[in-house]
Amino acid sequence: MEILTYPGLMALLQVVAIDLVLAGDNAVVIGLAAAGLPRDQRNRAILVGILAATVLRIFFAAITTQLLALTGLLLAGGILLLWVCWKMWRELREGHDVEEQAATEALAGEDLNADGRVAGGAPRKTFAQAATQIVVADVSMSLDNVLAVAGAARDHFTVLIIGLVLSIALMGLASTFIARLIGRYRWIAYVGLLIILYVALKMIWEGWHEVEADVLTFVSASL
Repeated sequence: MEILTYPGLMALLQVVAIDLVLAGDNAVVIGLAAAGLPRDQRNRAILVGILAATVLRIFFAAITTQLLALTGLLLAGGILLLWVCWKMWRELREGHDVEEQAATEALAGEDLNADGRVAGGAPRKTFAQAATQIVVADVSMSLDNVLAVAGAARDHFTVLIIGLVLSIALMGLASTFIARLIGRYRWIAYVGLLIILYVALKMIWEGWHEVEADVLTFVSASL
């Protein structure tokens, strides 16, 4: 099996690190959106977020692997992933301790203000507003996740499938724990960020050479 080879194993380790970081990030976004809801509506909103993210991950995984095979799109994907790195870096530098605490406590069914209604004094919102906010965020974050995993697992289909299953499992079963873990040990997020940066730069490097080779082939054929 390709997963038992050295390149396959290294790709798998990268995928696991990416999934850990992005699952925690996704959990915080979902929890923060749900934090402004009464407790009895919160679990439904979180379930909507997890289901939407699951469907979107499967959809993006189905098309991303095909798209990355097209000349130029690997380069474009690397640039997009580089922007994701910048966005994560800014979030880590700025810090959002209060928001993250409200999000993780909302995911756990707790309340900062212990009134049984809105977690952490978060702004109140309707269920429709929270669900819309979660689904819109899921579109972006699911694409980020699949793109990073596909870039790391490129040419290793088994690793790609494992990464997809792992991201869904982590998000559905351990999102609260991961969000708390990353909140407590910020260095985990920085390690994940470095791995995603490496994947982005690798995609840009390989994508650029693919485009360059195609351009040279086209020019040679035209002469």
